Amino acid sequence: MNLIRVGDLAEKAGVTVRALHHYEQIGLLAPSARNEAGHRLYGTEAVERLYRVNRLRRIGFSLDQVGRVLDDPNWSLVKALGRHVASVDAQITQLASLRNAATAALADVDTNSDPTEQLLEVLSAMETLDNLVRQRISILVYRDLPVAHAYLVDVFGFTPGEVTLDPDGNAVHAEVFVGDGHIWLHPETEAFQLASPQSLGAASATTAVMVDDVDEHHRLVEAKGGDIVYPPIDQPYGYREYSARDCEGALWSFMKPLT
Repeated sequence: MNLIRVGDLAEKAGVTVRALHHYEQIGLLAPSARNEAGHRLYGTEAVERLYRVNRLRRIGFSLDQVGRVLDDPNWSLVKALGRHVASVDAQITQLASLRNAATAALADVDTNSDPTEQLLEVLSAMETLDNLVRQRISILVYRDLPVAHAYLVDVFGFTPGEVTLDPDGNAVHAEVFVGDGHIWLHPETEAFQLASPQSLGAASATTAVMVDDVDEHHRLVEAKGGDIVYPPIDQPYGYREYSARDCEGALWSFMKPLT
């Protein structure tokens, strides 16, 4: 693409010129060149980098955190855009469902019909959309990502996702799928003060997973040699659950509401 000036980039990208200047000052985004008058000019690589900064900021990263992860050699524009398209498609589907429900409710009101059923559809669509937009991803820290990944799959029965390696063959990211969500596995990192329970000698949190049959899941995990903390029990807060530790001491609860 042709080089574009800082003001044009700011207008098209929905950021301020001041923000672009600040990104340059802190080393996040440098202009590709300058013209004879000294104006900043930006090319394809700079625009791609701005896209990455924008995406990381939208998922809650601070500028300091963005700077630390921005130069990940395993980042792929194709994969990032693919995930972005999938996310937008899902939101469009939910918005279309919400619009259809709202349109049907409006038609009922206009014809003096009872809109109750359609309003319930609107409420349901709104809730689904909110849950989609506000999706949460758990990120757990481990010393050895491949070993932890294999344990969660083999012992706990989670669905395996990708294990990402850097050019030196070190695992820098891994994923497992659990029910209707997924969990990221992150290596220990001094910069973020992230450490595995194995390094800390204690777990500071518990990850809870809903299962169809608590007792059967317990039986399968125990048969796989899982470290059971306590067996299935009915809790006073309305759940049957049991607890287990994984290979690095992270604490898990597997539960189901009591009926």
